[in-house]
Amino acid sequence: MLDYLYITNDPAVARIAEKAGVNEIFVDLEKRGKEERQRGMNTVKSDHTVADAAAIRESLTKARLLVRVNPLWEGSAGEIRDAIDAGADVIMLPYFKTVGEAERFLDLCGGSVGTRLLVETTEAVENLDAILSLPGIDGIHIGLNDLHLGLGRKFMFELLCDGTVERICDIARSRRVSFGIGGVASLGQGTLHAENILAEHYRLGSSRVILSRSFCNIKEHTDPREIERIFVDGIGRMRVYEDFLSRQDAVFFEKNRVETARIVRRITEGMK
Repeated sequence: MLDYLYITNDPAVARIAEKAGVNEIFVDLEKRGKEERQRGMNTVKSDHTVADAAAIRESLTKARLLVRVNPLWEGSAGEIRDAIDAGADVIMLPYFKTVGEAERFLDLCGGSVGTRLLVETTEAVENLDAILSLPGIDGIHIGLNDLHLGLGRKFMFELLCDGTVERICDIARSRRVSFGIGGVASLGQGTLHAENILAEHYRLGSSRVILSRSFCNIKEHTDPREIERIFVDGIGRMRVYEDFLSRQDAVFFEKNRVETARIVRRITEGMK
């Protein structure tokens, strides 16, 4: 079964998500450069803080706490130290490009916390085999938003169909590094349905996925009982579908790969 991640800085929502089966609560400190990279896109720009990470840590009993820091800058040492002190189980480095940056991040983490690299630049993809030869990397996540922009694609899920994601997964498997891919909405939702995306996760050997904003948008749903219903129902149905996927053969996954590519082509042809 995949690990599910959910991004929130609300301890009450984190407790609901954990109880419903979310494996990692994701606190997002990344701000530097993100607005410029994703200007005009309907993406979430975080206002999370280290204090939020500490509050989430206090609220959890079994889910892991993942903290995404900023890309490396002059304040990275302090930022990473603060995240560790706040109780992070895993720290994620976004928007890196080189072996040297990955090595610097691992040094700053000092072996005292789990480490995850967010692969979302073309340079990181090109250097990935060398990067994953470094000791101490606990996993990577493929960031489809920034990576599809860097590659000049119209739609982030084009990367599932043009060989980009498959290439990254092949490298990670060869280096025995676990990986996750992008995000997913509830079953039956999303421009590309979650069923197609989850089947690709299984075909490729992914370990984790982020539950997208549309899975449970807490700006639209404010009643805790409604939020709990969304998480319990949504995750429950996804786990049932994962059980179905676990029993499928290579023919099923190949048919889904072809169907996913067909849907993505249709979507991109309709985009300006």
